[in-house]
Amino acid sequence: MITFKKSNYNGTESQRMQELHGLPLASFKSRAGAFYVDFLIAAFVCMPILMFGAKLLRDFGLVKGDLHLVFDYEHWYSIIPLVVYFSLSIYFGNGKTLGKRLLGIRVVSVVHEKISFWHAVERALGYGASFLEFGFGFLQYFIDSNRRTVHDRIAETIVIEDRKRKVINMNSGEVHSTR
Repeated sequence: MITFKKSNYNGTESQRMQELHGLPLASFKSRAGAFYVDFLIAAFVCMPILMFGAKLLRDFGLVKGDLHLVFDYEHWYSIIPLVVYFSLSIYFGNGKTLGKRLLGIRVVSVVHEKISFWHAVERALGYGASFLEFGFGFLQYFIDSNRRTVHDRIAETIVIEDRKRKVINMNSGEVHSTR
C-alpha cells in the first residue's frame, strides 16, 4: 500500500511565497472530489445554456440541420460555459468554488494577496492542459514537491486546506480558532 505523508507548502522565492510557507496543502482526494462536484454543477448549469444557444443558432439560420452537443476540437466553443463557471466561481468565491467550499479547500495565488480575474481564467483554461495526455497534468500532483498540477503552475496558484483549526495555547490553556 502506498502512503503519502502530509505536505506543507514550501515557498521561499518571494515575499508572498514566504507568507504562504508552511500552509497545509490540500490532499489529492479532496481536490479530485471538489473538481468532480464542480464539474457536475457546471454540467447541469451549462447544458441548458448550451442547448438554448444551439436553438438560437438554428433559429437565426446560422446552423442548418440537427445539432449535437459534442466536445471536440471542432466544437471548441462548447467549453465556454464551463470556463465561465470555473473562472467566475474561483474569482468571486475568493479561491473557493462550491465543491472546494464543501470539501474545505481553497485556491491561493502565490504572487498576489487575492486571485485576480485573469488568474481565475488561466486556471479554468489550465484544466484543459491538465487533461492532455490522459490526465497526466493532474497526476503531476504526486511529482511536484508543492503538490502543484499543470493548471496550478499556469495560474501561479496552490490549493490549501481551509478548515478552521483549534489552536491551544500551551501556557494559558486557551483555545482559539484559526484558518
